[in-house]
Amino acid sequence: MRRSRYLSYKVKTNGNAYINDKKRKKQNMEMNRHILPFYMTYPITGNGLLNDYQNEDTVMRDLEYLQQMYPEEAKRCQKRICQILDKLDYEGSMIYDEYPDKCQLYQLRDNILSILKREAQEEALEKGEEYKPVLPEKWEWLSDMIQILMFYEIYKRRHAEKRSYFKF
Repeated sequence: MRRSRYLSYKVKTNGNAYINDKKRKKQNMEMNRHILPFYMTYPITGNGLLNDYQNEDTVMRDLEYLQQMYPEEAKRCQKRICQILDKLDYEGSMIYDEYPDKCQLYQLRDNILSILKREAQEEALEKGEEYKPVLPEKWEWLSDMIQILMFYEIYKRRHAEKRSYFKF
């Protein structure tokens, strides 16, 4: 149906339509050259996707360097969190669940907090000082910091190259 209209139009205009049609086809071909394939429309940092996987090592080194500059209290918490999560780092662990259970994570945070409280008491006793109870506000603040550090450590482990639950 469309072809018959095209032919009748070509005949009616005495050949000028043929020239215009050629120009239009040429313009369409030039426009089609500038259309990118779907996979090239995604943002790619660096020189390409392969380079991003190589940059992952650089990112991890940079992260470790910045973690060395944490305040002393945060370093101590981070070290303890890593030790505890090392025990939970096995196949089928709750930290590798698609949606880890909130209650279990909060319970883990509370366990880490109680361990840190106990260690603070033991340190005071070793130094021969009398243990002074710390204000509850400090423990609330420390609890929040432990939760943030723990979630970030779990995130790092889930994105580690060996176990890679998610690929980025």
